[in-house]
Amino acid sequence: MHRDYHHWFSPNLNRDMELLIFGHAGARVLVFPTRFGRFHDYEDFGLVEALTDKLEAGFLQLFCVDSIDGDSLYSKTKPPSKRIQRHIQYENYILDEVLPLSRQLNPQPFMIAHGCSFGAFHAINIALRHPQWFGKIVALSGRYDLSMPVAEFRGLFEDFYNEDIYYHTPNHFVPNLHDPTILTHWRRLEIIMAVGDEDPFLGSTQAL
Repeated sequence: MHRDYHHWFSPNLNRDMELLIFGHAGARVLVFPTRFGRFHDYEDFGLVEALTDKLEAGFLQLFCVDSIDGDSLYSKTKPPSKRIQRHIQYENYILDEVLPLSRQLNPQPFMIAHGCSFGAFHAINIALRHPQWFGKIVALSGRYDLSMPVAEFRGLFEDFYNEDIYYHTPNHFVPNLHDPTILTHWRRLEIIMAVGDEDPFLGSTQAL
């Protein structure tokens, strides 16, 4: 199986970033790690091995990106306004740096956004905000409203709320979006969302 490691200094994030690529062809899969996760977690947890047949056959190519959750949405030192701004910089890193690299290495136009737990939030959020770049979303056990506390999970913005948070909260912006171009893209998306009956974020998934 083809395995390739990439790292570079990100101008969007002003820091070094790393990613792993598995496979040589097929649908491109943007894989987000779980909360505070790393780019190598998907491999470490055995999920790459589980997809060996599809990767070696050229059906899928994984682009496993790193997270900056501790420096953005889950930062303990930044105020909420700076947390969401750092998250926006991360989104720009994905859009301006990772996706162009994926297209350079693999001309296959079909791209899948995928993640588990907090990675599911990233996958849903970026694909619904920029659906022109994606054909499918696979989101497992995600939390799609970060502003509200749920069970033992705190809200991430305290009492702060602004337009940036609104447009990065799928449970908020999706019901109110009426842009015909984006709606057309949404209608062609294949969206798979899975969550357990006892998952604290079941309601968030059902609402979306």
